[in-house]
Amino acid sequence: MAIKRTKAEKKQAYDRKLCSLLDEYSKVLIALADNVGSKQLQDIRRGLRGDSVVLMGKNTLIRRCIKVYAEKTGNKAFDPLMDLLVGNVGLIFTKGDLKEVREEVAKYKVGAPARVGLVAPVDVVVPPGNTGLDPSQTSFFQVLNIPTKINKGTVEIITPVELIKKGDKVGSSESALLAKLGIRPFSYGLQIVSVYEDGSVFSPEVLDLTEDDLVEKFATGVSMVASLSLALSYPTLAAAPHMFINGYKNVLAVAVETDYSYPHADKIKEYLKDPSKFAVAAPVAAADSGAAAAPKEEEKAPEPAEESDEEMGFSLFDD
Repeated sequence: MAIKRTKAEKKQAYDRKLCSLLDEYSKVLIALADNVGSKQLQDIRRGLRGDSVVLMGKNTLIRRCIKVYAEKTGNKAFDPLMDLLVGNVGLIFTKGDLKEVREEVAKYKVGAPARVGLVAPVDVVVPPGNTGLDPSQTSFFQVLNIPTKINKGTVEIITPVELIKKGDKVGSSESALLAKLGIRPFSYGLQIVSVYEDGSVFSPEVLDLTEDDLVEKFATGVSMVASLSLALSYPTLAAAPHMFINGYKNVLAVAVETDYSYPHADKIKEYLKDPSKFAVAAPVAAADSGAAAAPKEEEKAPEPAEESDEEMGFSLFDD
């Protein structure tokens, strides 16, 4: 017969287990466990077995264990977890990829009926169609203002009806009707609300960011820094290329307007004196760039000389 442990012994065993997890893992998912049953939790533990551990417990006990752990080891990296222990939450310690673990946890959602007094997490819409109920059940639909008709001896809903709005409490009539229709509108599972990694806490939405998103956000930040630096004339690494180019433009403008010159300015001055050189330079540059990519075209046969006006039987000028 197994010896029943006292509360103090259970707390000591829990403290040892939590401390060992804090020593071994550096990544933790904080999961909300409202309306999650024990069987569902067992399935989640089984699915995560290998590189992750799910730990449930009282928030006060977990806070105390983390505090004692920090005092014993001097490691205060897990202190931010104490502020996240609000409500019915659990901890998922993992060595795997955080996004993959979150996706694995999301697979274990179970449909649930709309029980009286529950706050609806989503909108509940009753679809149109035959309900299979006999005409004596029309009182439920009349109370909830759902348009119906009798079709072949059964009640048929005419149009879709929004029965419960998100955030509203489920009433007794709504609960009874959904039960009669066999609709289980809600689904519950562990919901990841926060992510901890190496002393940092962030929202789970961060896990959905791709490398392209990070590059785009970084480029936007660099652009803002460069704009601010240019507006304040404050040199930064992001604004340095723009400052050099603007400085060169100023030097070039002075050289063009004065007798001072240098090789690059001389070329610009020649273009300004004879704008036709712009038209000559553009086709040459285009031809040079296209020559490397396109194969050499075959030489064209010389075009025949144009016929003179006399050969065509008339002249443009009168004798």
